[in-house]
Amino acid sequence: MSQTVTQHIPALNAMKKYPSSLFYKGNLDLLQRPKVSIVGTRRPSNYTRHSTYILAKALAKRGVCVVSGAAMGVDTIAHAGAGEENTIAVVANGLDIRYPAVNQDLIESIETKGLVLSQFNDGFRATGWSFVVRNELVVALGDMLIVTEADLNSGSMCSVEYAFKMGKKIFVLPQRLDESLGTNQLLHTMNATAIHDIESFASTFGQIAEDGVAKDDFFYFCQNSPTFDESIKKFGDRVYEAELEGIITIQNGIVRLS
Repeated sequence: MSQTVTQHIPALNAMKKYPSSLFYKGNLDLLQRPKVSIVGTRRPSNYTRHSTYILAKALAKRGVCVVSGAAMGVDTIAHAGAGEENTIAVVANGLDIRYPAVNQDLIESIETKGLVLSQFNDGFRATGWSFVVRNELVVALGDMLIVTEADLNSGSMCSVEYAFKMGKKIFVLPQRLDESLGTNQLLHTMNATAIHDIESFASTFGQIAEDGVAKDDFFYFCQNSPTFDESIKKFGDRVYEAELEGIITIQNGIVRLS
């Protein structure tokens, strides 16, 4: 059963109008993590499929939550690459409906392990305009937008327009000249930055959460460079323990991963 989000989500202030209602299934704690929105075509090339999966996986390993729209193609691959526990799916219908049907199992798994959001009441079936509403929410949640493949005048390019209005940075995968004309145009007009090396790009979010750095809520929290006071309030003595273990450093009242 879906529930209503009662907390204020600062990232959504960037939308034309803050949602009058927002429903969810899953773990709202994911909203506290660094977030990256990934969108793209429903019919990606093999190159895009592989690169999107590797990119989402690399980001998730660094505590980044991947946001996408649960559609076929790039959306599905982005959710799967990140892992259901590291992803937010934004849908264009009521949460009692799992759409598209081909993604029912994926969406159900994200409901259990990750987070599914919707601006629509139970019983509402997706329409053309509700996908546009969905796209704005996907873009607003992310700290940046990545478009891995898109044609001109596609839904993904509408998401790009939202990113422009919100002042979000836009990244794309480099593509062949005769493919992904939408992202190639963004590069031509210098409105996007190409991701030439996935590991280098992902590394801007910090080290991989493995061997010596616990992949838990504390790690995700520290990815955002919180203040010392915020950290103590949320985690108490865990902050001092992490400093002694060399996991974090505290400088000028700011907590950072070592």
